[in-house]
Amino acid sequence: MRIAHFSDLHLLATDGVRLLDLVNKRWIGALNLLANRGRHHQPEIFEAMIEDINQQDLDHLICTGDITNLALEQEFRYAQELFARFKLGADQISVIPGNHDAYVQKGIELFQGYFDSYHRSDEEFAWPDGDPWPLVRVREHVAIVGLSTSFQTPWFTAYGEVGHKQRERLRAILSDERVAGKFRIVFVHHPVVGRRAENRIRGLKDWERFGAVIRECGAELILHGHEHRDYTSHVDGPTGQIEARCIQSGSYEADRPNRRARYRIYNISQVGDIPQIVGEDLRVWDPTTLAFKPEQSLDFSRRQPGSTPVAAVAP
Repeated sequence: MRIAHFSDLHLLATDGVRLLDLVNKRWIGALNLLANRGRHHQPEIFEAMIEDINQQDLDHLICTGDITNLALEQEFRYAQELFARFKLGADQISVIPGNHDAYVQKGIELFQGYFDSYHRSDEEFAWPDGDPWPLVRVREHVAIVGLSTSFQTPWFTAYGEVGHKQRERLRAILSDERVAGKFRIVFVHHPVVGRRAENRIRGLKDWERFGAVIRECGAELILHGHEHRDYTSHVDGPTGQIEARCIQSGSYEADRPNRRARYRIYNISQVGDIPQIVGEDLRVWDPTTLAFKPEQSLDFSRRQPGSTPVAAVAP
C-alpha cells in the first residue's frame, strides 16, 4: 500500500460572497487573508499537487482538514471540483474537516454535504446512529480511522476536541478483531501531543484523554495537520512510542524551502506477518519549475521498531 498524506489547503473562492456572509467569525479569517494568508496559499499549487499525485502509483489519499478558508459554500464547491480531478475515487480518498471548515456551524453542514463520499465509513463499520465519526475504512492490510476534532469555537480561537463519544468509538475500533493485525492509521486535524496540543487557543482540549486511548489500544501511525509544519512527535503506546506526523500546507508558497507546500507518501508492506512502514517519499513544491519534486526517499527496511528517521524529526 502506498498512502499519501496532505493537509491545510485553504482553498479560497469568493465569487458571489455578500457582506452579510462575513458578519460572523468569518470576518477574522477575511482579515487574515488580506494581511497574510491570501498571498501564501495558492490554489494553483494544489492543482499541481493533484497532477503530481495522479502520476504516482498510489492506493489511498488522506487529507487532514482545512480544505477551505472561510467555510463558504463557494469554497466547498470549488474544493469538491478540485478533488474530483484525482484519479483515485472518493472511496480511496479520506477527508476530515479542519477548524477553518468549521468557522461557523454551517461550515460543518456544508462539509458533510459536499464531501459525504470522502468521509463515509465502509458499510460494515457504519455507526448505527448515522453519525459519520469516526470514519473507518479498511484497505487491504491497512485500517484507516479518521476523527473530527473541529467545530465552531469562539472568536480568535481554533482549538479542537475529540469528545467522549468518538474516544469510546476509537477505543472500540482499535480493539476490534476485524482490524487485528492490520496497520492502523489514526488521523485528526489538530496536534495530539506536546506544547502545540496543550495550547488553549489552538490545541486539542482532550489530548490527554485521546492519548490514554492510544496508550491502551495502540496504533501504528497518527497523522495530523493544523500547524503548517513538517515534523514528528511521539505518543505513548502499549508497547512503545507511536509516531504522530504533521505535514506542511498543501498550497503554501514561501521564500523558505522548509515552509513550502508538500505531501508525503508512506509505503506500507507486510514484513512477515506484520504490516509496517518500509519507506516514505516526500514531494515538495518547487517554485522554479512550478511542480512537485522528490525531496527525499527514505528506506526503512532496516529500521528498528519505534525509531524515527532523523530527516523527519522536528527541530
